[in-house]
Amino acid sequence: VQLQASGGGLVQAGGSLRLSCAASGRTSGSYAMAWFRQAPGKEREFVAAISWNGESTYYADSVKGRATISRDNAKNTVYVQMNSLKAEDTAVYYCAAGSYSGSYHVYDYDYWGQGTLVTVSS
Repeated sequence: VQLQASGGGLVQAGGSLRLSCAASGRTSGSYAMAWFRQAPGKEREFVAAISWNGESTYYADSVKGRATISRDNAKNTVYVQMNSLKAEDTAVYYCAAGSYSGSYHVYDYDYWGQGTLVTVSS
């Protein structure tokens, strides 16, 4: 499975962004998907996850109420809508695919995209 993340950019605090992750590969629609982020000098952290069929979603406390993850298996694409962005949301955002639905752990995901940078100015 190959993953391509896009949609990052520079946004003012309080603004919104929608990140997209396009997946390719024969069985990409059968994987649980997630978004992680990594700020400079920090470890990669969980943001949100969604089950293979989109029925279950999971969020980190830091983004709960501000982020919405969704997927369109017909388009092999996963999205995360981020609202009310804060300076502390600044990071490189990575999408990932794995077999364990809702996992918060980096090691449970087998495939990773290249990352897209989100910069929130205060």
